[in-house]
Amino acid sequence: MRLSGRPVLDNGLRRASLAQRAVHVVRATAAPVNTPSESKHKLKAADRVRLGESDLLVSACCLGTMTFGKQNTEAEAHEQLSYAWDQGINFLDTAEMYPVPIEETTQGRTDRYIGTWLKSSGRRREEVVLATKVSGYSERGTWVRNPPRTLRVTREQIVESVDASLKRLQVDHIDLLQIHWPERYVPLFGAGAYDPANDRPDSVPFEDQLRGLEEVIKAGKVRYIGVSNETSLGVSEFSHIARATGLPKIQTIQNAYSLLVRVPFETDLSETCRRHQVSLLAYSPLAGGMLSAKYNRLSEEALAGARFNLFPGYMARYRQSAAQQAVGRYAEVAEKYGMTPTELALAWCKSRWFVASTIIGATTMQQLKENLLSFDKEISAECVKDIQAIYQAYKDPTVNPQ
Repeated sequence: MRLSGRPVLDNGLRRASLAQRAVHVVRATAAPVNTPSESKHKLKAADRVRLGESDLLVSACCLGTMTFGKQNTEAEAHEQLSYAWDQGINFLDTAEMYPVPIEETTQGRTDRYIGTWLKSSGRRREEVVLATKVSGYSERGTWVRNPPRTLRVTREQIVESVDASLKRLQVDHIDLLQIHWPERYVPLFGAGAYDPANDRPDSVPFEDQLRGLEEVIKAGKVRYIGVSNETSLGVSEFSHIARATGLPKIQTIQNAYSLLVRVPFETDLSETCRRHQVSLLAYSPLAGGMLSAKYNRLSEEALAGARFNLFPGYMARYRQSAAQQAVGRYAEVAEKYGMTPTELALAWCKSRWFVASTIIGATTMQQLKENLLSFDKEISAECVKDIQAIYQAYKDPTVNPQ
């Protein structure tokens, strides 16, 4: 277990006690909870890590679910969930907007699939760590709210979002609630440089957002909070305000991080998050599947059901020529060290000191199994040198040129 030198807290504490901020320190057991039986090979994907300063002990691999309800049926979703659970994965990531690409007719279906699995699987609720996300500012997807309106991170909308998520998931509390993207203007998803002309003067203040989040924590509906697609400014503001006011502290940041997206976290956020004890949940470690190199080596016929072909224009930042060239180079490194491109990308991500848990996603069982086994691979010093050489030639190949 990676515990960052801090005491391990019981993952089964009563939510009422958490709302009162009581701290109950217990001794860590020798064997991690919720792991496969001793007769099975224990995957490193199932190693337990602690999130921030919380008592949440989660697997080093988190199962992403955003394809459930779009590319995956309910039966396929249940099969993935059960298999991951049997391998020791106790951490699930969802969002009120899922599945993606977002549509009014499918919104919330991912949650419902998870909810039916939880009910039918016989798993005890406290054994599963559920993370979900409330949407940030958006003039799209207004149908998520009732009545439809611009999405904002207000107290009212946080409460509405959480109540709807609990109903879909068929649970009485959420372990980790993150703001999916910032309430204020921030250039996202490869958009490039920050432009002050795009600032919105009416953005909900950081403290007001924290007070809304505090309300659902005090109500026992949420245990811990975090952010997603955030910057150092956001992490610092939320952290400083929480410290000054006694409001809930953010414990996590869920940002893109992969061989193709390194600069923002490595050069800035890594220090900020370490100082404020905020854990990184790395999403898109395969860059939407690009780093598997399947788009470089498979025929169009074989890729007919692949995400980027099913949804043209989706995650277009990963389809830029520089990104594709970098993927080809990384695939050569993987072959040199006897790994698949997927194994290289996931093992490298897992090896980074600031990554707490890596969020994987799969549309087939074969992909899921390869992803989980990839966490057992080790990255040698020589391999790191080869990766760095490519990185120097292809820094931020997914950012749109300005």
